[in-house]
Amino acid sequence: MRLLAERTGRHCLLLPSNRLGLYLALRHWTTPGQRLLMSPISADEILFLVLAAGLRPVIAPVSPRDGNIDASRVDLSEVDAVLTTNLYGLPDQVTTFSGKILIEDVAHAMETTVDGRPLGTFGQAGVFSLSKHPGAGSGGVLAVPDLADLRALERERDRLLEPGNLRAELFAVATSMARQAALRLDLVRPALRLMRALGMQEEREGYRIALNADALELALKQAPALPPLDAWVRADLHDYRARRGRVARWYQGRRLAKVPADRARRLAGVRLLAGLPTVAGAVHDHLDQPLFRVPLLVDDRDAAIAALESRGVATGYLYDPPYDDYASAFVVASPDPGPARHWCRHVLPVDPGYARRALPVLRTLRPPS
Repeated sequence: MRLLAERTGRHCLLLPSNRLGLYLALRHWTTPGQRLLMSPISADEILFLVLAAGLRPVIAPVSPRDGNIDASRVDLSEVDAVLTTNLYGLPDQVTTFSGKILIEDVAHAMETTVDGRPLGTFGQAGVFSLSKHPGAGSGGVLAVPDLADLRALERERDRLLEPGNLRAELFAVATSMARQAALRLDLVRPALRLMRALGMQEEREGYRIALNADALELALKQAPALPPLDAWVRADLHDYRARRGRVARWYQGRRLAKVPADRARRLAGVRLLAGLPTVAGAVHDHLDQPLFRVPLLVDDRDAAIAALESRGVATGYLYDPPYDDYASAFVVASPDPGPARHWCRHVLPVDPGYARRALPVLRTLRPPS
């Protein structure tokens, strides 16, 4: 956690997950009933966290260049707060949201800067993930500028935490280590087959978990409250509120310390992938950023994913359909959902660390017609 405290110059609170940190930040700085501007492209649990906080999600139009909120087409006077996404590490237009409550989800953007300033330092809170760039399997960090806020958030964290389990913790660390070894040793294909055979991948409808609108409506009658929405928020991380012990903290610290050393490899991969005709336009604006993933926009994504897996390159972090279509009854719809639908249907996020291994497949892909 020291690395993030030094990078941001903020007080940092260690958490079992990024998603718990987002909920804590939303509850601390917003009031139930307020309107929160957010992107339609993000993980399922983020929407459910916003609903659990008692907020009204206002879905923003997104830019065709980066899949983030298109601030030029948003009337900020109609919302009370903003939640950024920084999709795949491409930065949101954070400087345009001044004057609003701003919560930064920097799960994908631990290494991204804007005008030389790290993301996670522009808003009231920045919430990092230790399972993304560091690859620690779980863990989050909430960074805030004021010590009094940190203490209040710490108390609320402790109230929501559930008891940890040493056996589950050891299994989670071992699983994460095995995943990292599979990536290094080109064992992605057998690892994926084993996970599917053992039922270790969460059941989903496409790339989203089942919404179950009637049950969700009942749970929301208790909002603002997080536990009633556990069934949706936990998604693929069922212990997202479980207290972590020394083994997990040791592993998270070890993985986090490796992030700066991986910077050069990521930068090289970003620049290599930026030469492809399918790369998202905004990538060319951020060749100096070690992105979490490089988004390509391709015609037949499913075929591309299968071809990449055959070369030992796993694809993840796909969000289809956008929130407007996925949960229309629970959000204020975007005035222009077209670009978000296009991104959700065609985006192919590629880990820049494995750019060379993926290139033989990526060079054959066509942009969407």
